[in-house]
Amino acid sequence: MPIYEFEGRVPKIDPTAWVAPSADVIGDVRIGPKCYIGFGVILRGDYGTIIVGEGTAVEDGAIVHARPGDKTVMGKEVTIGHGAMIHNAVIDDFAVIGMMATVSDYAKVGEWSIIGEMGLVKSRQEIPPQTIAAGVPVEIKGAVEEKHRTIWTFGKKVYQGLTERYPQGLKK
Repeated sequence: MPIYEFEGRVPKIDPTAWVAPSADVIGDVRIGPKCYIGFGVILRGDYGTIIVGEGTAVEDGAIVHARPGDKTVMGKEVTIGHGAMIHNAVIDDFAVIGMMATVSDYAKVGEWSIIGEMGLVKSRQEIPPQTIAAGVPVEIKGAVEEKHRTIWTFGKKVYQGLTERYPQGLKK
């Protein structure tokens, strides 16, 4: 897996995290326990900081970056869907960012919120906790219910399980 120091900024990866061999981890990136960093992911902390909280899954092809001297923060058990882009934003615990969605500069996605596929969370937009938002730009569509938490908790556990299965099961 390509892990790069950049100008003295060195990634810190918990030993229980799994980073795909084709993911790029660059600079000040801090990956917590039981995180899944998928194939083709780019975590670029070259001049900003990226924090990936415990149990978070950054799925295949996602791109994460931060502005100079600033941070992108993903809380615990966040799901970042395939091909999503997160730039200098805060994603609170248990939130779900749908496939190909974008969360832009200084935006905040609240705890247990769900952003629909291909949604755009605009710069400085705030999504309240436990809401479902979709569209371009996203608009609130409803509240997260127990059925959503049940489905997404299952999905989060699947990816956390992959952090244990991939080290032994993946063969080239």
